Amino acid sequence: MRLLVRPPSPALADGELTHLDRVPVDPALARAQWDAYVDVFRARGWTIVEIAAADAQPDGVFVEDAVVVFDDLAVLARAGAESRRGEKPTVHSAVSASGLEVVEIVEPGTLDGGDVLKVGRTVYVGASLRTNADGIGQLRTALEPRGWTVVELPVTKVLHLKSGITALPDGTIIGFEPLVDDPSLFDDFLGVPEEHGTAVVVLDEATVLMSSDAPATADLLRSRGLEVITTPVSEFEKLEGCVTCLSVRIRA
Repeated sequence: MRLLVRPPSPALADGELTHLDRVPVDPALARAQWDAYVDVFRARGWTIVEIAAADAQPDGVFVEDAVVVFDDLAVLARAGAESRRGEKPTVHSAVSASGLEVVEIVEPGTLDGGDVLKVGRTVYVGASLRTNADGIGQLRTALEPRGWTVVELPVTKVLHLKSGITALPDGTIIGFEPLVDDPSLFDDFLGVPEEHGTAVVVLDEATVLMSSDAPATADLLRSRGLEVITTPVSEFEKLEGCVTCLSVRIRA
């Protein structure tokens, strides 16, 4: 199990914002929170693969947006925000060195990995301000011959699809309902009580990682029999980030 990550830029506070007002961000605290986040994976046996620093790219820490992995295929995204396209070369180098087959989303398509949610062999893709129809079409062309089903969903209330929903190990979709365009689109949807409770990273079939800023949601998930690990990511949440944004998981 390998984890792709990139340390936060000293210019993190200058990152793109769409749905939130800009507030002060503490770069030193962000780095400490990032270190703690990575340590969660390291302690559970993940090999950490650190992508070259991109100090001139304020949003470079959000590596999930740059590449999405499907079995042995890595789809290199094309950022919806022009300011983020400079992140691509170093991510491409790291992914190419991983041994995965690589395909790229190309112009005029745009795709941010934060708009892609995998549940079983279904790939939910958010049609957002960052991901367009051409990008979704290119993704479908790459994946459907490999046995994946691509389902397009509207995203108008948050930056990315996974800003509003993620999935538990059993496939249950969770989300904070005021941020979800249409919960009825999902056969198994669980509303959570806190905005920052929407995002979980599945570590294994019984364990999830989530923000420490959603204690009621953590209790709810524990009541369903899950082990819940929490970590603070407040400085990234100020920039519309979450626990999913900070890494890309590669499983052998």
